[in-house]
Amino acid sequence: MTKDKKYSIKSTGKETLEKWFRLMTVGRLLDDRAPNYLKQAIGWSYHAPYAGHDGIQLAIGQLFNRETDHLFPYYRDMLTAISSGLSPEEVIYNGISKDIDVAGGGRHMSNHFAKPEWNIHNVSSSTGNHTLHAVGVARAMKKYKTPGIAISSQGESSVSEGYVYEAINGASNEKLPVLFVFQDNGYGISVPKKDQTARRKVADNFTGFKNLRIIHCNGKDVFDSMNTLEEARRHIEENEEPVIVQANCVRIHSHSNSDAHDLYRDDFELNYVKDYDPLAKYRRLLIRYKRFSDEELIAIEEEMKQEVKKAHKAGMAAPDPSPDSIHDFVIPEPYIPEKYTDGTHNQKGDAKKFIVGLNETLKAEFRHNPDTYIWGQDVAYKEKGGIFNVTKGMQQEFGIERVFNAPIAEDFIMGTANGMSRFNDKIRIVIEGAEFADYFWPAMEAFVETTHEYWRTKGQFSPNITIRLASGGYIGGGLYHSQSIEGSITTFPGVRVVYPSFADDAAGLMRTCMRSRGLNFYMEPKALYNSPKAATPIPDDFEVPFGKARIRREGEDLTIVTYGNTTHMCLEAAGKISEEDGATVEVLDLRSLIPLDMDAVLTSVKKTGKILVVHEDKVFSGFGGEIAAQITDQAFEYLDGPVKRVGSTFTPVGFNRILEGAILPNTEKILTAARDLLEY
Repeated sequence: MTKDKKYSIKSTGKETLEKWFRLMTVGRLLDDRAPNYLKQAIGWSYHAPYAGHDGIQLAIGQLFNRETDHLFPYYRDMLTAISSGLSPEEVIYNGISKDIDVAGGGRHMSNHFAKPEWNIHNVSSSTGNHTLHAVGVARAMKKYKTPGIAISSQGESSVSEGYVYEAINGASNEKLPVLFVFQDNGYGISVPKKDQTARRKVADNFTGFKNLRIIHCNGKDVFDSMNTLEEARRHIEENEEPVIVQANCVRIHSHSNSDAHDLYRDDFELNYVKDYDPLAKYRRLLIRYKRFSDEELIAIEEEMKQEVKKAHKAGMAAPDPSPDSIHDFVIPEPYIPEKYTDGTHNQKGDAKKFIVGLNETLKAEFRHNPDTYIWGQDVAYKEKGGIFNVTKGMQQEFGIERVFNAPIAEDFIMGTANGMSRFNDKIRIVIEGAEFADYFWPAMEAFVETTHEYWRTKGQFSPNITIRLASGGYIGGGLYHSQSIEGSITTFPGVRVVYPSFADDAAGLMRTCMRSRGLNFYMEPKALYNSPKAATPIPDDFEVPFGKARIRREGEDLTIVTYGNTTHMCLEAAGKISEEDGATVEVLDLRSLIPLDMDAVLTSVKKTGKILVVHEDKVFSGFGGEIAAQITDQAFEYLDGPVKRVGSTFTPVGFNRILEGAILPNTEKILTAARDLLEY
């Protein structure tokens, strides 16, 4: 299909040509000025010059419609941001990290331009990962049948990242309205393109994808860039499928202000790229075709210089972030249960299994909120609902629009959840992050990104997502089917982590997660799914607050703090000690790891004077180490013995049941440790 040439130096109106020249001029003035702030120790310690990308960046901003579209710019997209409507003041506020920076108040790296209220999204420094977010928000646009497109902009070298392939595969498979723009300047920092891919044009790596169009353009040329993006938009809207635009650019300056490009570029190349300066070319065209006189352009340039000087003064006068604000916007306030304020109930009746509690609560919350979605690997096909059937019957009741399978691509599952939740704050998303917790590691990049979205945007975006993972061992699963990963997950601020032990808590915590704003990590001890010992009566409306531990057994002589699978072993050990030793052991089920109910832990420590921390994960670097450290720090004077821990050995979990038994904690190991501590 031939590009429709709507724009040219002859046919484009003078008013439009002038607007473009003003945007390009003010952008270049800021681009050239940015390094001086660092030299003067004012800020802008990271700046990636865009000079040489002027044509395509101007075009992206002109194409973007803040009323309907979603724009995901990358760190070199200064002119894209200005062309989209950001003022010189807003660019400088971002560059020198001022509190009134609209992207996030100085919380994110300079040169990461955004304005969330206009759907210009705050993206991270993890290059190219916002392709997943663009796909996710486009999914929501398609499901809610709204006009507009999602625009993802990036450098060509970031396309080497696996999650970019996952994003484009997903967008083409789902036929989503996404425009992927690759700004190709030939380098990934100092790495030439030939070391990134065998093809000269990286977009051509995707020629085999169905439901995907690829268009090439001259990103140095304003008119070719504008015509190409207009054609791309028409194609997306008319054919309901994504488009890749690869824009050929040049990088006139270094990759960034920490990169000495003269170490890998010779004088010939440096002179060559300057000769292809898009702004200089555009200015020459305006004069050559008598659209403007040199005097008119000089007057505009002088006007823009004054505008930048004014913006500089505003930037210097703007307030810096307060150090007292660092704890603001770490995570949104959660949903607070009103009826079950302490997460307990007195309901009698038939006991329901752990898996039933999860399944029934998921269905109830899908009925409660029609803007709730779930996807993952193998979650909905015919009569099957996941590898353990937790989601059984959900697609049949709620339809494929709300309950659907994802590719076997954990980063895609996580990253598109981040993106889709950007569309509307009322949306609640549940994902099965992987079929087993052990397989979640490919999603860690997207997970880490999502944990700091709320903080990084200064509360402007909350990813309202619950990540479900079948966790732990005791099923003879071995490597990749038996590990516990909470020790790694709880190191990240910005996520709640829950780990129930009984069916009622499984239901109550799921309901609270799904009704809360923010990111939740929900770990399901799969060995308890159908276990009779985890079954309990469950009120239909049961809710468990975050950060509320539950005393499972009262005691006076020793406290055991635990959660998940080991809760039941601790209760068995406590019962044996009561029967055989005459001592009483208090068993405290944490239920919630982040936030952690240290008040309950400390109250029990002060009561018994001795504490044993038990969990399934490894003792070395396991979550119990944090509990032990806090007890030692806050309640040392109440202790009558050392804080002891029981957990897995510092090895992977073996497949053979003999190996698994030697590695994982069990009732006997807990009993031995508890008796040793009682005798201390």
